[in-house]
Amino acid sequence: MWTVPAEGYFIRNCTVHGSLNYTDRLKVLCYKMNFHQVPSDIPHNTKVLDISINYISQLKEGNFKNLTNLSILNISKNHIGFLEEGVFKDLMSLYELNLAHNALREISGGMFKGLNNLTVLNLGYNRIKSIEPGTFQILSNLRVVNLSFNALFDVEQIREVLKHFRLKEIYVGGNNFSDFSTEKISNSSLNVQVLDLSYNPFRFFNITSGIFPNLVVLDLSYSGSKNGFQWEVKNTSFVSGVKRLFLNGTHVSYPQMQSILRSFSNILEELYLNKLQSQTMQDYLNITCLVLPKLRVLSLQNNKFISLQKKQLEYCMQLEEIDLSKNKLQNMSKMLFQGLNRLGFLNISYNNLTAVPNATQNITSLQTFDLSYNMIKHLEKYDFMNLTNLRYLNLAGNVITLITGSLFSNLFNLQVLKLGSNLILSIQGPLSPSLGKLEVLELRVNKLSSIKNSTFLYLNSLKELNLIDNQISSLEEGSFLGLQRLKALLLGSNKLTRDTFTKTDVFTGVTGLNELQIFDNYLSYENTDKLSHPPFLSLKLLNFLTINSQGHNGLLHFPCNLLEGLTSLKELHAGNLNINELHPDTFSYTPMLSFLDLSKNVLSTIDSRVFRMVSGLTEFILSQSRLESLDFLIRANLTKLKVLRGKRNELNTINESLIHSLPLLKYLDLQQNPFTCDCDNAWFINWSFSNPQTQVIYFNKFRCGYPPNLKDMMLESMRTDSCVIDINLICFISSTTLVTVTLVVSFIYHFLRWHLIYGYYLILAFLYDKKHRFQNKEKKICYEYDAFISYNTKDEPWVVRELVPHLEDTQGWKLCLHHRDFEPGKPIIDNIVESIYKSRKTICIISRNYLESEWCSREIQLASFRLFDEKKDILILVFLEDIPTSRLSPYYRMRKMVKKKTYLKWPENDNGARVFWHKLNVALNAEEGYKKDPYINDLNEN
Repeated sequence: MWTVPAEGYFIRNCTVHGSLNYTDRLKVLCYKMNFHQVPSDIPHNTKVLDISINYISQLKEGNFKNLTNLSILNISKNHIGFLEEGVFKDLMSLYELNLAHNALREISGGMFKGLNNLTVLNLGYNRIKSIEPGTFQILSNLRVVNLSFNALFDVEQIREVLKHFRLKEIYVGGNNFSDFSTEKISNSSLNVQVLDLSYNPFRFFNITSGIFPNLVVLDLSYSGSKNGFQWEVKNTSFVSGVKRLFLNGTHVSYPQMQSILRSFSNILEELYLNKLQSQTMQDYLNITCLVLPKLRVLSLQNNKFISLQKKQLEYCMQLEEIDLSKNKLQNMSKMLFQGLNRLGFLNISYNNLTAVPNATQNITSLQTFDLSYNMIKHLEKYDFMNLTNLRYLNLAGNVITLITGSLFSNLFNLQVLKLGSNLILSIQGPLSPSLGKLEVLELRVNKLSSIKNSTFLYLNSLKELNLIDNQISSLEEGSFLGLQRLKALLLGSNKLTRDTFTKTDVFTGVTGLNELQIFDNYLSYENTDKLSHPPFLSLKLLNFLTINSQGHNGLLHFPCNLLEGLTSLKELHAGNLNINELHPDTFSYTPMLSFLDLSKNVLSTIDSRVFRMVSGLTEFILSQSRLESLDFLIRANLTKLKVLRGKRNELNTINESLIHSLPLLKYLDLQQNPFTCDCDNAWFINWSFSNPQTQVIYFNKFRCGYPPNLKDMMLESMRTDSCVIDINLICFISSTTLVTVTLVVSFIYHFLRWHLIYGYYLILAFLYDKKHRFQNKEKKICYEYDAFISYNTKDEPWVVRELVPHLEDTQGWKLCLHHRDFEPGKPIIDNIVESIYKSRKTICIISRNYLESEWCSREIQLASFRLFDEKKDILILVFLEDIPTSRLSPYYRMRKMVKKKTYLKWPENDNGARVFWHKLNVALNAEEGYKKDPYINDLNEN
């Protein structure tokens, strides 16, 4: 009963972003799926394929067959140790290949055959020891190569790749190069712009020729031994293009540092000296700017600075950015930054400062100032008074407890102020009018318990206010006055209750709000009845609302007009509210809704009328809602729905009507439901594999919940061919049957028509005879007529002219005739039966016309039943003309009687007529016993 389907839009353990119909966007993600080989059912028009973090050990030719549109391939973090030659030959459009974090030991040219458009090649974090000559020359468009952290031991091994005429960036850090000398590389100029040689144990580093005229970035971080390395640049012109130098983590002495920096004198603009392994860092600062007068960016992270003195940056007049983060700074000289008139960026986060340093108070050019995660307790009004050009100020992660209106004065250009993760208990008075250009204010993760009236009155340009994770239980009326440009108000994870929003109009002044987050508060309602004061009535422009995860027992009930006023709402997060029903009018106020999350509720079913006003819904999340069926969606008219997620419910079957009601569905996620493994799901299983538009996410993980004997079996393994009606087979059988029946009927009609007609009437005669005999079984029969005359109306002239005169007038017999003796109004067949059984004999006047008459056939059949079934000799056959035996064939009994019984033939002369009438008279006088009369029997022998 179980089988594994092989193909379809569903891809085992992969998710697909995009549609099979659009080749420019299809992205297939198969990472972290325990694959041991490349999936074979990747759509041929895939643009991006990610099969990283699996257990693939080798790549063979054909693994990527027909993927001619593939542009990006990520196979990193597998166990690949072998690449078969030509494995990538079909990937003619590939421009980025990531093979990092594998087990490759050598590289050969055949591995990359066909990758003519490859631009970026990442081979970092392998075990590569050797590179075959010519490997990279076939990659004619190669611009970036990463060979970091391999087992290369000589720079000569990378000579060929360095000489690639299109190469711009090469990363060979983390190998085992003991020296670097341009003499080993090339005699001609190279096009390399970025050279990463970090994490190599250099003993010496020599640039003795100008082979790097285009070099801009040189990274020597964490290189050399504990004693540093020998540095030699014969002519500073050989590195005249270098603008950015990384020396992070190096063990260089003061003289060595001087030598290195002097090689870049008057050219270097960015210098990174993070985490230097030196005890004389203070000395480095003294010479750095002296040697590098054009230095713009200086990074000194994680160097264990405790304090910085006055003259340590005195020559750094051109500095624009300084990063002193992650040190142990406790104080700075007040004059430290004096004269740095171009300094615009200063980062002193993650230090031990207890107050805003005086050294920063007069950097009037400063635009970005990061003081986060220090130990600042108090802010003074003069701390930032002179920083009039400041645009970004980060004070998050300190221990500030109080914010007053006098702080931040003169910060007329400040746009972003971050005060999150402090201990702020209150904001006293309106914030400074100087903050008129502030656009983002972050106060998340503090201890605020209320927001007072007019607190943000002067923040006229504020667009985002973040108050998440405080202890706010009260919002005074007018709390948000002045915030007419506010677009996002984040109030999640506080202690707001229903009363907060019903007693006062808390949203006065923020009618232009686009986003409101009030998740994880304490809102709850007793029923779904209409609210007299809907909380969001004034928020006509709101697009995004989160009310999910309310505390205590949850929202419990969703008032039918809770969303009244939200005519522009597009996205609603209402999960984990512990609601068990939705009023039909719940979303009648949100006609623009396109995203709805109702997950983690107790909605065993939903009234389809709930969705009558949200026909534009494109994404619907119903995970963990205890739903037993999704059939309510059939009548919901959600024809624009593209994403439906219903994980971890109680769904058993998905029917065809449900899927057809969602014509634009692209993603269907129904993982962890107890599906029924029987024919009720046959259509859904087949559709999941074959439908080119909708992807059933991780369909291969769907398990059976019923019947018990199949529990935990994979739904995809169910064999459905026994459930599907084969229309083609039915059509074949039907058409074959129809043709056969038509042929048989035609044959019978042509060859056996009279036999059938005879048989039909024979059956009727038998039935009538049985009926008559049953009715007269106990009665003694008295005959009314001597003979019933059975004839065709076309033979009536002979009957009237010849038969009646001779038998009635001359012989005195009483005859029963159709036209004379049948009772008017009685059914013909009844008249025939009664007349036959009221007569001693039945005389059949046989002619060709007689044989063609339906009624004559019935008469002779009834008479024959009396002859054969009652054992009475009552039948006299009179032939008016010669009739071939073949004409009698359809009348089996008649033919049999003609062969075995007496019959008379009308003669052609007068002498014969006298004998005919005599013999007929004798036949009428004969007794009814069924035995042969020698005289009568001889009548047919002429």
